[in-house]
Amino acid sequence: MKLKAEWAPYTLNFLFEARTSRESMRQKSTWLVRLTDTDTSHVGVGECALFRGLSADDTPDYERRLAEACRAVETAADAEAAIHSFAESSIIFGFETALGNLNELEDNSFTRGEAGIPINGLIWMGDKATMRNRIDEKLAKGFNVLKLKIGGIDFESEVDLLHYVRTVYSPDSLEIRLDANGSFSPCNAMKRLDELSRFSIHSIEQPIKQNQWAAMAGICAKSPIPVALDEDLIGKRTDAEKAALLETVNPQYIILKPALCGGLAESAAWIEAAVSRKIGWWATSALESNIGLDAIARWCFRQGAMIPQGLGTGQLYSNNFPSPLELRGDRMFYNPTESWDIPQLPWRQ
Repeated sequence: MKLKAEWAPYTLNFLFEARTSRESMRQKSTWLVRLTDTDTSHVGVGECALFRGLSADDTPDYERRLAEACRAVETAADAEAAIHSFAESSIIFGFETALGNLNELEDNSFTRGEAGIPINGLIWMGDKATMRNRIDEKLAKGFNVLKLKIGGIDFESEVDLLHYVRTVYSPDSLEIRLDANGSFSPCNAMKRLDELSRFSIHSIEQPIKQNQWAAMAGICAKSPIPVALDEDLIGKRTDAEKAALLETVNPQYIILKPALCGGLAESAAWIEAAVSRKIGWWATSALESNIGLDAIARWCFRQGAMIPQGLGTGQLYSNNFPSPLELRGDRMFYNPTESWDIPQLPWRQ
């Protein structure tokens, strides 16, 4: 198979100000890659979902490296091997997706529209009133698992929000996950975790900033709330590095963002390493467009994901690509009667 490889930049526009403990965003830059089989004219499109300020491959020469990746795939005797030799997680993810989309859509109960993937309802940071309204909206839509990003407003207000939720919804009717995005410090983390534990929290992602293995190991050992590693997984790591992190920190869960932690194949390797150590997992999207979200959703289904996943709903942006993905209650479905609509883009080689 002879491939032609091209790339194009794209800017996604948020429908609202998206806030985390790190930043506030109105736009999100992403890059698409298109592979064409020159023998059959079949086309596969993927998303190189770089996350500025978070991805390990966020460098000023990113587009040059993306162009080099296109040339490498075009000249490689084995395109798949060439893709997995790249150093950049987002580029690997984009090319994995494009290469997969060159082939016929896999046939399973998800792609046939028969089975949906359970997901959590994500509550973005905002002021107290805004977050409360967002919580009410998600609950009204039928979500029974909520994920709240914390660390963006004062801790006391966040505790008040959790108190409000628990006065209305018991732990039996609503599961709460928290994502601290590293906003706690090693000094105050245990005190805050103790205070949050009275609200029957399922888990908390990345309570302190990444690359503090010893401190995180201590927190995981003592925390009254199960701890999930997120940012600590970012970057393409060897199997030995995966094992060292999991054995040193010994978290209760890991959270996989394929575009940030080595791509789809590497994420599957993370799952294998975690499961062998009795560590749970789920996957989350990381502000991808529907192209990247579709790839992660189909991958999650293939991995046999059992618990609610952290998949976006495709409704963050005003200019997302229309797709077969649909949200029905608290489940994501693929509607095979719908089609993709990707506009004309300035493709480059």
